[in-house]
Amino acid sequence: MDDSTQPLLTTKAKDKHHETKTPPSTTAVFTAAAPDMDPITSPKEFLKQFVFESKMLWYLAGPAIFSFVSKYSLGAVTQIFAGHFSTIDLAAVSVENSLIAGFSFGLMLGMGSALETLCGQAVGAGKVDMLGIYMQRSWVILFSMTFPLCFIYIFAGTILKLIGQTTQISEAAGTFALWMIPQLFAYALNFPVAKFLQAQSKVIVIAVISGVAMVLHPVFSWLLMVKFGWGLVGAAVVLNGSWWFIVVAQLGYVFSGKCGVAWNGFSFEAFRNLWGFFRLSMASAVMLCLETWYFMALILFAGYLENAEVSVDAFSICMNILGWTIMVSFGMNVAISVRISNELGATHPRTARFSLVVAVITSVFVGLLLALVLILSRDKYPAFFTNDTEVADLVRDLTPLLALCVVINNVQPVLSGVAIGAGWQTVVAYVNITCYYLFGIPVGLILGYKINLGVKGIWCGMMSGTILQTCVLLVMIYKTNWNTEASLAEDRIRNWGGGQEVSETNIENI
Repeated sequence: MDDSTQPLLTTKAKDKHHETKTPPSTTAVFTAAAPDMDPITSPKEFLKQFVFESKMLWYLAGPAIFSFVSKYSLGAVTQIFAGHFSTIDLAAVSVENSLIAGFSFGLMLGMGSALETLCGQAVGAGKVDMLGIYMQRSWVILFSMTFPLCFIYIFAGTILKLIGQTTQISEAAGTFALWMIPQLFAYALNFPVAKFLQAQSKVIVIAVISGVAMVLHPVFSWLLMVKFGWGLVGAAVVLNGSWWFIVVAQLGYVFSGKCGVAWNGFSFEAFRNLWGFFRLSMASAVMLCLETWYFMALILFAGYLENAEVSVDAFSICMNILGWTIMVSFGMNVAISVRISNELGATHPRTARFSLVVAVITSVFVGLLLALVLILSRDKYPAFFTNDTEVADLVRDLTPLLALCVVINNVQPVLSGVAIGAGWQTVVAYVNITCYYLFGIPVGLILGYKINLGVKGIWCGMMSGTILQTCVLLVMIYKTNWNTEASLAEDRIRNWGGGQEVSETNIENI
């Protein structure tokens, strides 16, 4: 590794072939030049390594959680202000955020996640100069996807009518979607640069920028929507502006030279090997979108039950709570993805495997803690969301399922993060299709409709799909030869560096 790249990783980097048997340093910053960890031979050594690895994970997960919450809050704040104008304005913003923008967000985030594999492993191998090429390649792919996605925004009103929304809500949401097209292009720039920075453990920068956006967003929302009376136009201007502020600030940091040799300017190398890169990006998108759409289907199926309004309202409250808790698991997803890809890139199979163990144990503990809070407050928290006693009673009855779902959904994203870090996106996409859509949904529909268990049956059936998927991923991880994965990481870095053509065999390995 060139000396100029060392400040990007740690100030205490050692020679890669050094024989020191202790952890490379006490810093939480990844050390590419350190040796792989020794086998653990005692409980004391396990605890010592556990504490050290926890520092590494939370250094990444903490700012990532804050960033996810900040960005998640932008749409929520806009909905709150829209609700002060009319129910139609609130419905328009809510529907556009959850369906139109939500679909595009999931697809773009998934495609951008390909960089978590490639950039993370390149950093681990000390090939930091490749990161800029990868990011530019991802920009090319994501921008090419924005143009077909624009048609969803343009014809949003018609699409919403076709899926059963009322004419009034569809037309209002369709108009708002047209104003939100600039946000789509912000997504295309944001996710690649965010993954580019995450791979280098520059998560504090992302958190600070997201935090500033979260503070400014309600101020400008009040100014334009309330003070100037712009209504939905003001909502669109501020929401677009907040996302573009995040993008421009992150790009300003990258272009300022703070990333060293990771950014060497624009290059025509970004247009090489685009087909293989597109395949990996689409595999990442399918893997993540299948998980997101699976839980969106819960509310859709609840709408076909008897007393659908109560079922949908109760489900929406549960999903809202689940959404906030998932922000924690998303942060751990980012952390373990970066850790796995960094360590595999550095040819540290034992460290990669131990990082997975620590992440799973930590996520189970956090999930159990959140579930306990829900169980203890089950008689009180529904009142914060609804005054309808029937809805509140159903939410109370669903709380044990919600608590179990919180635990499962704190572990499952960690396993997905391992898959992204190791480059298993294509395999996991097939696993998701089988477990979620060929098993979970049919079981949920049978329990909910045929056996007449209603909303609980639908949720239990679909949770069985999540549990099956989690078990399959655990088996895959248990059977994984991490030495082989480390050697595959070297192949990925060599083939995706832009200097060679990628053979069909190596593409299949990716």
